[in-house]
Amino acid sequence: MERLKIIEADITTLDVDAIVNAANSSLLGGGGVDGAIHRAAGKELLAECRTLGGCKTGEAKITKGYRLKARHVIHTVGPVYSDGRHGEPELLAACYRNSLAVAAENGLKTVAFPLVSTGVYGYPMEDAARIALREIVTFLIKHPEFEQVIVACFNRRAREIVEDAKLNMEI
Repeated sequence: MERLKIIEADITTLDVDAIVNAANSSLLGGGGVDGAIHRAAGKELLAECRTLGGCKTGEAKITKGYRLKARHVIHTVGPVYSDGRHGEPELLAACYRNSLAVAAENGLKTVAFPLVSTGVYGYPMEDAARIALREIVTFLIKHPEFEQVIVACFNRRAREIVEDAKLNMEI
């Protein structure tokens, strides 16, 4: 699956059609990836996000990228992890499915994701990586016109976890 790329990188620096923001439901910025994307994109991103009326967990909305190399930002709200038995896996899968659907609907061909919900929302990285890869690979199989999906990991440990999950996938 050459159209799926796993890298260690700052997602805000990537030159792709869209980067995915692991946002909070207000879409008005926060910590982690969300704060970094808002800082890098500039105040125009916040202004556009104010017009969107927030976002529910599992859903996705698109904005311009402003000062980012990425032309767009797809905002998705991941679940806060409790114990994995309160709908978290389904909601996390929906984040990837809906973000990719928004990308396809907007004619985008390259998208970069962080590992949604694995920061302050506490989703176990191994479980999140399996869910992310399953959804991404399923999408890529159904959409041969889509050029590439990148999983941008914030450190070596995260990259190794995602690479291990990819090696253990049944495609």
